[in-house]
Amino acid sequence: MYQYRQALVRMRQGDSDRVIAQSGLMGRKKLASIRKQAISHDWLSPSHPLPDDSALADIFQSPSSVPVSSASSLAPFREQVTAWHDAGVQGTTIHSALAREHGFTGSYSAVRRLLQQLNAAKPPEVSMRLTFQPGEAVQVDFGSSPVLTDVHTGEIFKTWFFVMTLCWSRHQYVEMIPDQTVATWLGCHRRAFEWFGGVPGRVIIDNAKCAITKASIHDPEVQRSYAEFAEGYGFRIDPCPPRDPQKKGIVEAGVKYVKRSFLPLRTFRSLADANRQAQEWVMKEAGNRCHGTTREQPLARFADVERALLGKLPDVPPVLAVWAKVKVHRDAHVQYIHCLYSVPFRLVSLSLWLKATESTLQLYREHELVASHVRQTKPGSRSTVADHMPPEAQAWQTQDTQWCLQEAERIGPSCHALIHALFSDKVLENLRAVQSVLRLAKKFGTARLNAACARAMAFDQPRLRTVKAILAKGLDQQAELQTFDALAATYTQGGRFCRDTSSLLN
Repeated sequence: MYQYRQALVRMRQGDSDRVIAQSGLMGRKKLASIRKQAISHDWLSPSHPLPDDSALADIFQSPSSVPVSSASSLAPFREQVTAWHDAGVQGTTIHSALAREHGFTGSYSAVRRLLQQLNAAKPPEVSMRLTFQPGEAVQVDFGSSPVLTDVHTGEIFKTWFFVMTLCWSRHQYVEMIPDQTVATWLGCHRRAFEWFGGVPGRVIIDNAKCAITKASIHDPEVQRSYAEFAEGYGFRIDPCPPRDPQKKGIVEAGVKYVKRSFLPLRTFRSLADANRQAQEWVMKEAGNRCHGTTREQPLARFADVERALLGKLPDVPPVLAVWAKVKVHRDAHVQYIHCLYSVPFRLVSLSLWLKATESTLQLYREHELVASHVRQTKPGSRSTVADHMPPEAQAWQTQDTQWCLQEAERIGPSCHALIHALFSDKVLENLRAVQSVLRLAKKFGTARLNAACARAMAFDQPRLRTVKAILAKGLDQQAELQTFDALAATYTQGGRFCRDTSSLLN
């Protein structure tokens, strides 16, 4: 309307269409149509006022007289295309489906034009900039950093960096880390709070597995370790809705700033060296720059206002504990970070809660503490409590060779001789057989067991099955052993067919 009004003013001043067109305002054909309308409404007379913009719009924005183009070839399929488009199907896939299932012969341009119409009919997406009060919130995120080689150990490992940014002052904490485990996540939070000297009211995060076990817009499930940590420090967890990182755009911009300003053209000798450089960079360069949004220095805003409004750090820092669900294996052990820990054997095949701190490890069945161990650090190491094992396993471990010999000597000399003979076998270990022989004393008594061992040794049969057969048949209680001893003496002294009078008469 501004251009129409300028053309009318020039015409009232007496300028021709050619002169007006030479100024670049609009073409001569357009000026001719405007002059025609101006003459018919008597707008060129200086005595009449110029019309307002609404009157000009009613005349010059009337429906075009150009004939409407022919109907689209997609008119019969408009509802189907609309449904596919709303479901997120891309245009080329829609065109292929129409040709395959409905025999559509039109070009893809027809599909593209229809999709453009559908997009234009939708209301535009409007975002609102989030604002925060001093000390109200921080935003947290991870970023990918380069592979490092430790100059001292030669170890090569992938790294990430952890960023926590205060939403009001934009002051931040940056730390290079080797992994994204729950323990690392909690440790980074603790060091960040100590770096700021206080605790914010809430922590805005994404849905990383180390913090959120189930992402949801309305009902997210927080990792048990993180929930316990938040309760100890007194802040609230505010996870973003799934696939909506704009809700933590402040730290997203901070991650980009670290990648573009800190990481390039730097050399890191180790992880500790990288973190030292990161802290120096935050306190000197990043903290003293003029922030693009606040137009102030983040460190100055933090020191002057926000530091005093953060929550107080607890007098005794909460213990950093990692909770995990573990299953008890057949050997009555659970596995956590490549180490094994025993539990009572009656819990085999059950699922337990494991609580791991830096120095201890505890296992719970619901709310009942069932086992405690010292935390193992070497992969493959095992922590076993003897009382957790079944009786058979405990007997195997505690009743060793020396114990068996002492027990046999307590039962009697014949038993000690038989046990010694079993241990003297050059082929078999015989520990289980010896333990079984000694257990027979509980059923038959030490006297009978010693007599049975004496009979077995007399026949040169120091075997478990021999002793058991003697006891089962009651042969240890018969007086025949002395007769056999006499016969044996006869064989050895007088020859095979030489017998004394007493043996012949008996």
